[in-house]
Amino acid sequence: MGIGVSIFLIAVGAILTFAVHATVSGVSIQTIGVILMIAGALGLIVTMMIFGPRRRAGGVVEERVVDDRPATY
Repeated sequence: MGIGVSIFLIAVGAILTFAVHATVSGVSIQTIGVILMIAGALGLIVTMMIFGPRRRAGGVVEERVVDDRPATY
């Protein structure tokens, strides 16, 4: 699960929990919203733990070798 999917789940869960005031028989929409928010938060934490430690190279590293020995012909 990526960062985008995790944030999407958190947003949808928050909408269902705090903004929707509809009733469905046998299903609590607020509970589904809380479950989605928890799943999104866990997915975000796992994604950050997996992809967080990776370091990206800032650029190309150039190595120069200097030879100070006199040229022998």
